[in-house]
Amino acid sequence: MTRTTLKGLLLATSILGSAGLAHAEDVTLTIDSWRNDDLSIWQEKLIPAFEAKNPGIKVKFAPTAPTEYDAATDAKLAAGTAGDLITCRPFDKSLALYTRGDLAGLNDLSGMENFSDVAKAAWTTDDGKTAFCVPMASVIHGFIYNKDAFDKLGIAIPATEADFFAALDKIKADGTYIPLAMGTKDLWEAATMGYQNIGPTYWKGEEGRAALIKGEQKLTDAAWVEPYKVLAKWKDYLGDGFEAQTYPDSQNLFTLGRAAIYPAGSWEIGLFNSQADFKMGAFPPPVKNAGDTCYISDHNDIGVGLNAKSAHAEEAKKLLSWIASPEFAEIYANALPGFFSLNSTPVKMADPLAQEFVSWREKCKPTIRSTYQILSRGTPNLENETWVESANVINGTDTPEAAAEKLQKGLDSWYKPAK
Repeated sequence: MTRTTLKGLLLATSILGSAGLAHAEDVTLTIDSWRNDDLSIWQEKLIPAFEAKNPGIKVKFAPTAPTEYDAATDAKLAAGTAGDLITCRPFDKSLALYTRGDLAGLNDLSGMENFSDVAKAAWTTDDGKTAFCVPMASVIHGFIYNKDAFDKLGIAIPATEADFFAALDKIKADGTYIPLAMGTKDLWEAATMGYQNIGPTYWKGEEGRAALIKGEQKLTDAAWVEPYKVLAKWKDYLGDGFEAQTYPDSQNLFTLGRAAIYPAGSWEIGLFNSQADFKMGAFPPPVKNAGDTCYISDHNDIGVGLNAKSAHAEEAKKLLSWIASPEFAEIYANALPGFFSLNSTPVKMADPLAQEFVSWREKCKPTIRSTYQILSRGTPNLENETWVESANVINGTDTPEAAAEKLQKGLDSWYKPAK
């Protein structure tokens, strides 16, 4: 064998060896998600930021249509074809995956210390001992208003319940605008933008929610009936035909400038920014009396967990730890204004309306929707029944007291608080 041939063989062996080494180190992680509207954000912003710091790990974001995601995820997990990371619905759907052994526990994951217990609540076992998804984002409830309308009518941002109704009276008397853009036809709108928006002010957020789960409070108690009494008064400010008004109708009424105030979830921000040609502002749910503690529904919306059967668990944990970082939080929250980071490190929002919503965390106590954890596992489903009764109260077909009695009776029929 000539020296040239030997050098050639050694070179070939070296190239093959290094190619084999690169192949062994280059891992591709797949993230399964229902957020198909996030695809470009992952491809253009999030994945490049992670890959730049983690050579040898590639990431693929693989969304499924939201309506098909749950069934598709179950099927892929059963077949062993699910992604390394599974995007987590809040509460029971993800808890079922963890209980079944499909999601791994994440208590020891670096970065989980960046989240409060409230932030982790949607992805923690009932006993509070094990977290199984990294919290990614929440949505905040409040009111978005037409600044031009407020300026024209000389209305200050309402701080108290009395201020709120005085503002509605002034808008109604002027006649230019519908005071409140909300309908009851779709039911959930009345509950989500109505009852769950203002309710924490009266049941004191987490304090009342925890007491309801423990059986120490009932939905017939004053703290749970009072928000319905307030909602019943909204009827006079919703405009003609609100009973037949759908959720898209409400959005259009506001963005077309025909209504002054929109009871909102922060997820509206992106759409409203693109459709409204007037200046907008936002205010949190008014307190009952001046000086009272302010409460907001800061509802856990999306998290991400580790497929317990991932072949690349260590690499996947690196990605999860990065998703738990302030760097991820800042990129994600600013790319999707209205979907707020749950990270304890505050994120400065570039969008002024989004920054207004998120600033309430500094002065108000956060809670999650009262029906979402534990209390909607049986039949009748408390979440769905709350939709119906919230609409009934606003429509005037049920009194606040009758609505509360129906809801408590339904809950009592299957729910027995742990003693």
